[in-house]
Amino acid sequence: MPNRRPKETPPPADGAARAAIAPVICYPVATLPALPEAVIDGARRALVLRDTVLVPPRQARCFRARAGQVIRIRCIDGPQVGDLNIWNLHDLSERFFSGKTRALHGTHVTTGDRLWSSLPHLRPMASVVADSLDWYGIDAYGGAVHDVIGTRCDPYTHCLLSGGDHYHHCCHSNLTRALAAEMGLPVAEAERHIHDVLNVFMCTGFTRDTGQYFMKASPVRPGDHLDLLAEIDLLGGLSACPGGDCGSLHSSDLVQCFPLLVEVFDCALTPGYQPAPANRYDRSHGV
Repeated sequence: MPNRRPKETPPPADGAARAAIAPVICYPVATLPALPEAVIDGARRALVLRDTVLVPPRQARCFRARAGQVIRIRCIDGPQVGDLNIWNLHDLSERFFSGKTRALHGTHVTTGDRLWSSLPHLRPMASVVADSLDWYGIDAYGGAVHDVIGTRCDPYTHCLLSGGDHYHHCCHSNLTRALAAEMGLPVAEAERHIHDVLNVFMCTGFTRDTGQYFMKASPVRPGDHLDLLAEIDLLGGLSACPGGDCGSLHSSDLVQCFPLLVEVFDCALTPGYQPAPANRYDRSHGV
């Protein structure tokens, strides 16, 4: 149980009626630009492998993809989750916005969902075009796969909760080192660009009684993959989480961990693919 004070305020006479009010969806998405079936189909045809990046256990690596290419993140040796960052290849200030993606598509993403970029750009950076774990759905605990809830494991929280034990293979540190190496940046500068992640293959949810974020052993197995269509030119960073399948621990050398493979393909859509346009809002903010 979380460390919370006992409730001090008795429920009012109409408390039950207030709680019984039906919820409404915050962002009705009927007008949200949907990913056409023709695009999903085109992203699955005429695949030609152009690049591969092997991400070692408890490490991170960067990769690049042009607009219209397909990024496949693949489990190859054993159950393993990965923490994904993506940036505009030409402007690191435009990066994945997990919070808005969560608000628009839900706590977990699958085929047809899009990964949206930070304000003021707010455009699809990548779209999910294939998901071999889409069979999993939502389990009896409320768990599902590929979450946009978790923030990434980091050494600051680890230090806070462990009382000072510094662990340098947290996904935040892994991604920092990988971006610094890829872009030739000082570590302190690279760290400013690390952001909340898509937890690829991770199975998570919220407990029904306390509302706490939980993880459970991922259903991922060798051969499973998540395919993303790059909607703009992308720089990606993927960390093979030190939690392995995140069934019991993370940020630990005690858990069995495995590599992940990133493959970048041309597809039937790649030639002449037009990047997603930036958001049309004029940025005047009423001034």
